[in-house]
Amino acid sequence: MSAPPDSPGGLLNRLLTSTDWRGRLRINPPDGLQSRLLILTVLFTLAVGALIMLPNAANFHETWLQDRLQAAELASVGVEALPYNAVDDETAEQLLRIGGVSAVAISDQGVMRQLLRAPDLPRAPDFIDLRRRNTGARLWEPIETLMAGPDRSIRVRAAPRYRTGDFIDVVAPAEPLRLELRAFLLNSLLVSLIISAAAGGLLYAGLAFLVLRPLRRVTRSIESFAADPLQPGPEPSDRQDEIGRVERELARMQEEVRQSLRARSRLVALGQAVAKINHDLRNMLTSAQLASERLAASPDPQVAKALPRLERALGRAAALARNVLDYGKSEEPAPVIDRIALGPAVVAAAEDAGLDPQSVRLARVIPARFSVQADGDQLHRILVNLMRNARQAIEADATRKPSRRGAMGTVTVSAEQEEGWVVIRLADDGPGIPPRLSERLFEPFVSGSGSDGTGLGLTISRELAANHGGDLRLVETGTTGTTFELKLPV
Repeated sequence: MSAPPDSPGGLLNRLLTSTDWRGRLRINPPDGLQSRLLILTVLFTLAVGALIMLPNAANFHETWLQDRLQAAELASVGVEALPYNAVDDETAEQLLRIGGVSAVAISDQGVMRQLLRAPDLPRAPDFIDLRRRNTGARLWEPIETLMAGPDRSIRVRAAPRYRTGDFIDVVAPAEPLRLELRAFLLNSLLVSLIISAAAGGLLYAGLAFLVLRPLRRVTRSIESFAADPLQPGPEPSDRQDEIGRVERELARMQEEVRQSLRARSRLVALGQAVAKINHDLRNMLTSAQLASERLAASPDPQVAKALPRLERALGRAAALARNVLDYGKSEEPAPVIDRIALGPAVVAAAEDAGLDPQSVRLARVIPARFSVQADGDQLHRILVNLMRNARQAIEADATRKPSRRGAMGTVTVSAEQEEGWVVIRLADDGPGIPPRLSERLFEPFVSGSGSDGTGLGLTISRELAANHGGDLRLVETGTTGTTFELKLPV
């Protein structure tokens, strides 16, 4: 049998349990935000109640002593009104009992007079001067009274209110004060607990409504998104505070992630299709290259004239297929670092890039026996990509400008070591890269060398440089040429 929802048991059940986004029952951990907020609310309300009770106890203590003083002072006035100030023992005992004190004395112009006196006390009374006290003493006196034994007495001094004199002293037993103070504190504690519980409950309810409930909605949204990112989440609220902004930003980021996941799914499907097409295309290109090799033996002059163009087209198609597959890999293999002589590596890369002294020549500005620490195959791929791009740009510019035909372009490779880096610069004297492409040059499928480029060489080269812990960047470009800089750690 479950507790009613509005009963204390039902409230406790709601505080200690909740349901997750699937509707399953979940126990709230003691270190959760809701439990911490409840504990802090209880502690704060109790602390406020304690801070209120201590000054109240001090006021009650002082008021009780003031009442005893006033009663004793009125009794002393009655005593002095009798002839010769003579009071028998029975009358004195009655006056003391009415005033609630054990003795009364008054000081007038420095002369101390004992007006009423009870039998000897079992112990010396504690002295309290109400005329001059600090706050600490005022707050400590009720605690001292509560902890004292039943035989304690208090000697209280204050300025007289109903007669002349320097001060009036009374001696009163502390046991009645202790009993009344304890009863007062118990009543005050009960009232404070009721008020604190009401205030704490309202405070907790307000915080739960304004903070905890929206946070639970955000948490459920995150949990549902983690379980199924492609499933649309709940609509954010129209709140204008910080939590409302968090909900809207979370919904926006989740939607962006959903779109990215959908796009990645489409790219995965497209990549699988491209890989299959690329595989078949490479088989076709292999057959075409074999056929072109047989055509090379043909005596037909028309065939011999067209054969170089066919071979270049087949080479570009094969390079495109190879680069697409290389770029489609999940990641490049980790480089195998070795010490490599840079001069021979540059010459080998220039040969594979098609540099020729009759068209585009290579110039080296490399110190003797200069070496780098890199993966030989990956460094070769970087240099070949950069040199091939430079050669293609120079040859394309020469084709567009007949006046430049016959002139040789140059690709200059220089190297130096600076501050723990090996810096290799490749500069050409080609036409430069158009400004609209220079900022996006390292993005996939962005080519700066016309239709002959695949747009993947620089992207792959920068990734290979990053695998070495280095970088590849465009230093400058313009009508006088282009310079790339490859930095590798020493």
